[in-house]
Amino acid sequence: MLTTADAALGWARKRSLWPMFFGLACCAFEMMAAAGSRWDMARFGMEVMRPSPRQADMIIVSGTLTWKMAPALRRLYDQMAEPKWVLAMGSCAISGGTFAQSYSVVPGVNRIIPVDVYIPGCPPRPEGLYHGLIKLHEKIQQQGYLKGNIGLPRLHQ
Repeated sequence: MLTTADAALGWARKRSLWPMFFGLACCAFEMMAAAGSRWDMARFGMEVMRPSPRQADMIIVSGTLTWKMAPALRRLYDQMAEPKWVLAMGSCAISGGTFAQSYSVVPGVNRIIPVDVYIPGCPPRPEGLYHGLIKLHEKIQQQGYLKGNIGLPRLHQ
């Protein structure tokens, strides 16, 4: 045996992410550049951004989230397939950025949905997004998918 089932599942999951784009501000332009032919996002196993949350298992939130948009983001997250992952891209998505003191800005996407990887910068370059994707790959690879999920069923006494 050369590997474990958990390692094989982790490898398959990290190489077949289905990303959904949630661009709200200037960080979205850097993300579009990262998805272009110059930076080649396909090498991470994610070639096409999914238009529907039901087709996605990862969301990249880039830009300033307002309280008015927060229910829509939560609804999209709830409609995504399990397991699902979230990347917060840019200082506005992480902490509200320069607009954090405003009454209408959410001071961090993690107040609405759980975030797996934070990508700092204002806006972060495509290299920063790729570094975040590599960190997400490491996190997915280290998750134990079969722990406690296989084995013989317990008999009730």
